[in-house]
Amino acid sequence: YPLSIFFIVINEFCERFSYYGMRAVLVLYFKYFLQWDDNLSTAIYHTFVALCYLTPILGALIADSWLGKFKTIVSLSVVYTIGQAVMAVSSINDLTDHNRDGSPDIVTVHIALSMVGLILIALGTGGIKPCVSAFGGDQFEDDQEKQRTRFFSIFYLSINAGSLLSTIITPILRAQECGIHSKQRCYPLAFGVPAALMAVSLGK
Repeated sequence: YPLSIFFIVINEFCERFSYYGMRAVLVLYFKYFLQWDDNLSTAIYHTFVALCYLTPILGALIADSWLGKFKTIVSLSVVYTIGQAVMAVSSINDLTDHNRDGSPDIVTVHIALSMVGLILIALGTGGIKPCVSAFGGDQFEDDQEKQRTRFFSIFYLSINAGSLLSTIITPILRAQECGIHSKQRCYPLAFGVPAALMAVSLGK
């Protein structure tokens, strides 16, 4: 097996953990941190998910006509990691809680950061989606059909494992209490761990 495919599998596990982990607590973040009602929370959530499924078209165009698969994966993974980090920062209650009453004083700052973070994440996750599996398949020679088939089995196992573990672990992280001045549900941890996994993915 080419050594690079092991890094690709680890990369995909971390990326899927990052995406589904963040998504698992996103509506809760909208409702209980940003104080949005059910309708607005649902609308923004589904708009974000729809954007994640539209941006693969952009990623494919960039890879095929400009950067190639590898550079597209690296550059959009950087965008993705920044987006996850911005989401984690946006959920820090003490960022604008100047009177230390346990709630943000300038909610618009948190909303703006959240929207920027989600747009960057949508660009990142969608942009690399059409490239990663194709790039993995490119690592094999024509006479390595058996190894290629096994790679894709392991590749999709890593996707499902990352998705499953993240949807279990991230809500547990959110349930913890954290904060400098007042203890709150720990959205920074719930968003920060997926951001860290995405950084690991980028490093690989």
